Amino acid sequence: MLTMNFVLGAAAEAGEHGVHFNGGDILFQLIIFIVLLALLKKFAWGPLMGIMKEREEHIANEIDAAEKSRAEAHKLLEEQRELLKQGRQEAQGLIENARKQGDVQRDEIIALARTEAERIKEAAKLEIEQQKEQAVAAIREQVASLSVLIASKVIEKELSAADQEKLINEYIQEAGEGR
Repeated sequence: MLTMNFVLGAAAEAGEHGVHFNGGDILFQLIIFIVLLALLKKFAWGPLMGIMKEREEHIANEIDAAEKSRAEAHKLLEEQRELLKQGRQEAQGLIENARKQGDVQRDEIIALARTEAERIKEAAKLEIEQQKEQAVAAIREQVASLSVLIASKVIEKELSAADQEKLINEYIQEAGEGR
């Protein structure tokens, strides 16, 4: 409609200047213009719009794929964080367990060392007691020998072996009671 008004306005102006209005040329140009528009729509505008639609769909698909990838990456990141957290907790548990085992082993070693020290102490006491008894027995023998010697000199007589034995036993008994 706008084209028609423009054409009619141009024809009226041309009529005033002595230019003659040719309706057939205008009609022919109008038909050519309409045919050209139809051809452009069919061969240029239609494929161009198809390409634009495909491009729009492609971009929409890419956006969807990117969004899915982002969501999946976020999900994987959360899974990795959770696994890392679990790994840290497990490592902390292992450290705590090792610490507890170390404490238990330390206590066991200390208990064994105390037991061994007590055993060594008791063995030393027993050995000291045995050596003491041996020393006392040796001293008794020496005392008995000296007593016999002193007694023989005091008495200045010779004792028989049986008398000596009897005398020694008496001295040993007296020395044992004096203890």
